[in-house]
Amino acid sequence: MSYTLGDAAKATGKSKTTLHRAIKSGRISAIKAEDGSYSIEPSELHRVFPPVTAVTPLEPLLRDDEERLSNTLAALRIQLEMQEKERERERALLQETIADLREDRDKWRQQAASLLTDQRPEPPAPIRRRWWRWRKS
Repeated sequence: MSYTLGDAAKATGKSKTTLHRAIKSGRISAIKAEDGSYSIEPSELHRVFPPVTAVTPLEPLLRDDEERLSNTLAALRIQLEMQEKERERERALLQETIADLREDRDKWRQQAASLLTDQRPEPPAPIRRRWWRWRKS
């Protein structure tokens, strides 16, 4: 059994042009028939170009992949929801902490202000004494 140029292209996954160039350059030996077609021995063809592996139907594989991907997507969505809830809980805790810290800060400011101001009672006004007692006006 020998390949035609078209059969050889299908068997190797190469184009007919690529195989024709290989025949013309001498990389592959082929017999040219009277009608211009080529006859290529399989061993000669596969010496240079490895055969294409058998292709399995993709539909069952795609269904399995689709199911696996949908399961993964559902798991990722659940994980995302859990992370969002956790983030909201942490955000609420941080807001409470910030409010407590601001309250403490305001108390410390009031205490510092009261410590820095002079809190002694005002001294009474000095009694005005006259220097010249003999000079009364």
